[in-house]
Amino acid sequence: MTCRTGVVVSLGRQWTGAQEMTVDVPDTGHVRALAYPQLVGDVRPGDTVVLNTTALDRGLGTGGYALVVSATTTAPPRRTPGPGHLVKARYTPLQAMVLGVDEQDSPHHDTLRDADDLHAMPVVVADLHSALPAIVAGARHQAQLDGRLLTIAYVMTDGGALPAWFSRTVATLRETGWLDTCITVGQAFGGDHDAVTLHSGLLAAHHVTGADLTIVTQGPGNLGTGTRWGFSGVATGEAVNATTTLRGRPVASLRISGADPRERHRGISHHSTTAYGRVALTPADVVVPHLAPAAHLFDTPHAAADLDTLVTTQARALADAPPHHTLVTVDTTPELADALTRTPAALSTMGRGLHEDPAAFLATAAAGVHAARLAAHRRDHP
Repeated sequence: MTCRTGVVVSLGRQWTGAQEMTVDVPDTGHVRALAYPQLVGDVRPGDTVVLNTTALDRGLGTGGYALVVSATTTAPPRRTPGPGHLVKARYTPLQAMVLGVDEQDSPHHDTLRDADDLHAMPVVVADLHSALPAIVAGARHQAQLDGRLLTIAYVMTDGGALPAWFSRTVATLRETGWLDTCITVGQAFGGDHDAVTLHSGLLAAHHVTGADLTIVTQGPGNLGTGTRWGFSGVATGEAVNATTTLRGRPVASLRISGADPRERHRGISHHSTTAYGRVALTPADVVVPHLAPAAHLFDTPHAAADLDTLVTTQARALADAPPHHTLVTVDTTPELADALTRTPAALSTMGRGLHEDPAAFLATAAAGVHAARLAAHRRDHP
């Protein structure tokens, strides 16, 4: 762990749970830093702060921040220990204690103590955090067509960022009412509810928040190594298994790209084929987007059709092998494409926006459309 000390020069953007700032660090100059006030207290200009610069020094990490460990001139407020004994980031110097939705001191403990069934609630599983706003946009678009309202929960796993506060996407979707609740599970923390496991987080989404559908992705900051198994998105296959175990309806969102320069991510990414084809042991609805109707978003008239052909071939190969997923084709209509342009949270994946890599967002939005249709059918046929 690399730490440095500096003085806060000015404060920048602020969103729920997070505060940007500029810090003057001796022998380095000004660096962009991020503080979580609920962990380190309110930091003000002129404060001396200790920064963790480990990832910043290596040029790694989503956002490019130094992270405030403590403010030496402004002590964090003394807090009387409250209820809860879930320790997140356990046995690290920055471990934090939270009240879990599923633990004994929680008002929801009785509800979750023997809970064991999602009652066919659709659960959309995605690899990247950047899929979240597009899935929500697709689900809301379909719900509006159906004349319905949807309650949408997000379960954030710990494959990327641990604090939900790091995500401007979650903060924006929550503040605008596009997302009803965020539940952090595993070592992740800072959601509206915290839970011990993905299983109890999914059960909380259904039994505590009353979600019509739930989305599962890691937090910001996908980790990959260029190897077949060394990437955090492997957990999407486990999320399919967890959903099936709890009698939910797993919906597999495909990671698709028509712009990624890496061959292993062209068409359907190997992250999806490995996680859903090798890790998932139970069948899911794999949503295959039909991209041609949204061809106006692509660089050439033939780009969408060519990518359709590639994706269809890859998807069939995925479904032909155990556990024999069900392929569900969803048209990416111009209206769905327009819905993506109206998301309150920015659309960006691997540094590319909607117009640089439309297939990535159309694919995840299509999964949201299918999940909303399943939610409507579940309501009409309980």
